[in-house]
Amino acid sequence: MEHGSRGWRPRWGELAWASPWLLFQLFPLADLVTEPRPVAVRIVAGAALVVFTVVYLMVFGRAFARGCAPAYRELALVAVLGVGLAVTMGTAWAGLMIYLSAAVAVTLPQRWVWPAVLAATAVCASVIAREGLLEDVFILPVMCVLTAFALRGTRALVSLNAELSEARDELARSAVAEERMRFARDLHDLLGHSLSLIALKSELAGRLAERDPVRARQEMADVEAAARGALAEVRDAVSGYRQVSLAQALAEARSALSAAGITLRVPAPGEPLPGAVDAVLGWVVREATTNVLRHSGARSVAVDLVTGADAVTLTVTDDGRGGTAPRGAGLAGLAERVAAVGGRLESGPAAGRGFVLTAVVPARVPAAEAVPR
Repeated sequence: MEHGSRGWRPRWGELAWASPWLLFQLFPLADLVTEPRPVAVRIVAGAALVVFTVVYLMVFGRAFARGCAPAYRELALVAVLGVGLAVTMGTAWAGLMIYLSAAVAVTLPQRWVWPAVLAATAVCASVIAREGLLEDVFILPVMCVLTAFALRGTRALVSLNAELSEARDELARSAVAEERMRFARDLHDLLGHSLSLIALKSELAGRLAERDPVRARQEMADVEAAARGALAEVRDAVSGYRQVSLAQALAEARSALSAAGITLRVPAPGEPLPGAVDAVLGWVVREATTNVLRHSGARSVAVDLVTGADAVTLTVTDDGRGGTAPRGAGLAGLAERVAAVGGRLESGPAAGRGFVLTAVVPARVPAAEAVPR
């Protein structure tokens, strides 16, 4: 929980760090009740003790509240009241310097802590020595130093725990952001291809509606099938179970490209590829087909597959306009997929005319590097 310097309100969890030290209040309270003093002195000293305690608790609450500014003004008031009461009221009130040491340890920067603690210890020792009781209650000055050590270590542990909590929250946010990016990439890859095919076949069906109704109906049947397939793929993507294979992607590419009047040459069937390799190459074919339909103006596309002992290379070449434009979202997402299995993606103008897209992936992909869904 974040706190402003003015909007802070104390909470029991934050004040609990200060509560054990309140036991030392018994000594000044007993002195206030038992020692014969004027009523005015008792009233003023009692009121000052109440203010001292309240402000001391505020200092601790602010010190252990995440995002809250240090309570320097409150600490100064604790110092003034504590020193004033100890010096004027005597040995029974010297224990207030323990409170001051504790407040200093959790508030001041490291370089000022120990000079301030030693000063509080000196005040405590001098008040006791003034009444000749230093040997009897020597423990009080020692407690000033020990309390500062204890609270300084506690403050360090609390700060470390807060940093770890923030780091954990940041990791959780990063994981959510990465999952959103993955899902956005998957939807782009899935719907980009399917919607391009639907648009293309719908346009073709519209042109054929009058002169070739039978062919037009066939094209619309393909549109319906493509739409149902896209819907099924989106459902699978949401469920996290959908798989893409190279053979499936090639079949879809043949259907889409033939509807656009583009010829496709595919490699002859060979040995089955490992699942992760087959899936990522299927995505390469999908993205290449989508780009050909949208941007290239090509008349032919060739897909070549070379399987080696260490690597598998898939190349998709078209004879379209080519170009050297920067990678769009589709190719950027595809590059991430290929890199996830330890491969690389290259793209650029083909020799002479057209565009070439090449993916090189390891022939064997460990299970830990499976293609992200």
